[in-house]
Amino acid sequence: MLPATLTTLGAMTTRLAPGDPAPDFTLPTADGGELTLSSLRGKHVIVYFYPAAMTPGCSTQACDFRDSLEALHSQGYTVVGVSPDPVDRLAEFAAHDGLTFPLVSDVDRQVLTGWGAYGEKKLYGKTVTGVIRSTVVVDPDGTVALAQYNVKATGHVAKLRKDLGLA
Repeated sequence: MLPATLTTLGAMTTRLAPGDPAPDFTLPTADGGELTLSSLRGKHVIVYFYPAAMTPGCSTQACDFRDSLEALHSQGYTVVGVSPDPVDRLAEFAAHDGLTFPLVSDVDRQVLTGWGAYGEKKLYGKTVTGVIRSTVVVDPDGTVALAQYNVKATGHVAKLRKDLGLA
């Protein structure tokens, strides 16, 4: 169930806002397991949504998170990447780029949609439906602390760290 305070944009897109409860999910992971968001309660969780594994922008962003992972962990943050890719593609992506944080598969796009990361967007001047590159930070109590939509792949992690007041 989506929070009552979600903002509806267009026919398909909703966006979370600070203070909203983060919708729980259980999704399969690249390593063959599954991840349930509520199992991470008590931690700060960065949930980032990206369009497609093994593409230039998504690799840039994932490697940026990978390279910042130790600093994020030291500040109490856990990172989870979500895409509509199947598990086998995510496993290939993780191995190819040395990604050690969880990558989860949302092939039916229900979590992407519920979190505002799937819907209408502008791409090269045209309106298309697809994954909206987004990042949502969830507080230890399960509420949204920060929600950023239409983020850039390059430089996003540095901006996120600055927005969170992290070194």
